[in-house]
Amino acid sequence: MPETLNVQTRDDFGKGAARRIRAEHQIPAVLYGHGMDPLHLTLPGHETALAARNSNALLELVLPGGDSHLALIKEIQRHPLRRTLTHLDLIAVRRGEKVQVDIPVILVGEPTAPAIAVVDAQTLTIEVDALKVPESIEVDVEEKEEGYQLFAGDVKLPAGAELVTEAELLVVAVQLPRVDAELEAAIEENEAAGAELGADAEDSEGESTEESADEE
Repeated sequence: MPETLNVQTRDDFGKGAARRIRAEHQIPAVLYGHGMDPLHLTLPGHETALAARNSNALLELVLPGGDSHLALIKEIQRHPLRRTLTHLDLIAVRRGEKVQVDIPVILVGEPTAPAIAVVDAQTLTIEVDALKVPESIEVDVEEKEEGYQLFAGDVKLPAGAELVTEAELLVVAVQLPRVDAELEAAIEENEAAGAELGADAEDSEGESTEESADEE
């Protein structure tokens, strides 16, 4: 079901206008698609932030006159430090329409230790009914052994969804952690460097002793 937001249209643009909107705890946005002229909107801050926790949230935008538009979040802009919403790009959709969206891949379960699951594809692109866009695609790695691989074409998709991503794309691989080998190599390198420095110090000390004996 879509999240309903009561929105306002606006005709003031630019950075100054956007700052004023955000100072009032609202969020500037633009709606486009289906050949319509871009519609510049002001969205309620708190409700929009809650809805935007799902990057593919379906919104029902209710205008002051009572008209409404269905829309998907196309792009979210955030403050670089506070990570608060600063602007939304929205794309208009229609009921029964199929849309292409990027859906995040979420792992479920744990592989057989000491192996770990590595996600190679963070998202998969699918085509799905605009009213049935999933929040995520789950991949089960419970008790999977080292060497297990899952490709996009083998991922179970929600009913009615079609894969757009290339089927041969590697999504998840189960493998032994490489950090131990890297750490061991770093330790060996440090030990070798330490031994070399110790040998140099001994040589220097020997040379100094010999020079002192010669001076005597």
